[in-house]
Amino acid sequence: MALKVRLRELIYDVYERRLRRQLRGARAPRHVGVILDGNRRWAKEAGLDIAHGHRAGARKISELLGWCREADVEVVTLWLLSTDNLNRSSAELDALLEIIAGVVDELTDAANPWRVRIVGALDMLPTETAARLSAAALRTEGRTGMQVNVAAGYGGRQEIADAVRKLLQQHAEAGTTIEELAEFLTVDHISEHLYTSGQPDPDLLIRTSGEQRLSGFMLWQSAHSEFWFCEAYWPAFRRVDFLRALREYSARHRRYGG
Repeated sequence: MALKVRLRELIYDVYERRLRRQLRGARAPRHVGVILDGNRRWAKEAGLDIAHGHRAGARKISELLGWCREADVEVVTLWLLSTDNLNRSSAELDALLEIIAGVVDELTDAANPWRVRIVGALDMLPTETAARLSAAALRTEGRTGMQVNVAAGYGGRQEIADAVRKLLQQHAEAGTTIEELAEFLTVDHISEHLYTSGQPDPDLLIRTSGEQRLSGFMLWQSAHSEFWFCEAYWPAFRRVDFLRALREYSARHRRYGG
């Protein structure tokens, strides 16, 4: 068994070096979004409890960020908790929220260069969790490292609704009428109020676990994104999988409707 594992590791090492050579001088995405899917199925198939799967997935995040930094990615958005996930059992949800808060604490540790932004409807999260996430993100202000968006309590439709609500409130406070707003409203006005305002839209969206749908992830921002779907569950996602995604992205010709 040990020999078989070692042989597989050698094969992956050779394959990884090959991928790296293929990516030399290749166009890299500025913004990568990742749907970290498959923690629960990975745990079940391994005969472990669900919380163990979430913890294994959490440990994988720091590896991914290291790979992204090596690839000169500027922004990474990690979808850790959807608005739909809030309907899970209280036992699983409580454990998951604690794991997410722990991940954010680690990402915002002084030893890390990341600038962290929490993107999502924090008012839908428990007050204590929302406050902990917000406080952690504040600790990274002024850092110059890669931008890391942590999507918690996130849903694409909810984000658009929140953006429109903020837009209407802003113009109501300024005395703008609905008729006046309707005359000059553009997509840029809505974009300015998204959770990711001021950031480039994702060039590449990755989803693990074999599912081939966005499930509401970055609906507005992904209008021109490239999608890459991976069969591996998130805890089993490897560097070679990430490099394959980058290779696929670099090979695509992005026309933007032209």
